[in-house]
Amino acid sequence: MRLVPIAFLLLSALPALAATPAAKPAPARSVAAPAKPAAAAAEPAATPEALLEQSRDAQSKGEAELALRLAQAAIVADPARPASYVALGDLYAAAGQGEFARSFYDAALEIDPADAGAQHAIAALGNAKATAANNP
Repeated sequence: MRLVPIAFLLLSALPALAATPAAKPAPARSVAAPAKPAAAAAEPAATPEALLEQSRDAQSKGEAELALRLAQAAIVADPARPASYVALGDLYAAAGQGEFARSFYDAALEIDPADAGAQHAIAALGNAKATAANNP
């Protein structure tokens, strides 16, 4: 199955989040502060949709590296979502890295063989390759 190599690529490309230093505990207060609910204290997790939207925004601003990392994060957030693989493939295709793009389109089709976005993207890659071969 192709997901194992892709997961390795994704994990090797993401920064090591575990390497951040641990926060020091706050000094004890003499006056007790009101307790905050646990749900309010935690930040909401980024959804794959939000990560892909941020990726598109970064790409439109010319921040290709950030766009790639956000699309990778969307795959990590939900590895069973073909649209995330297609989005990452689109980023690689736009950067002229057709082989990487193709691998992510193929991964999307392994999840959903009828995914129209991946099918169209592979066809576009084939057309671009044929055009490049005809125009040396």
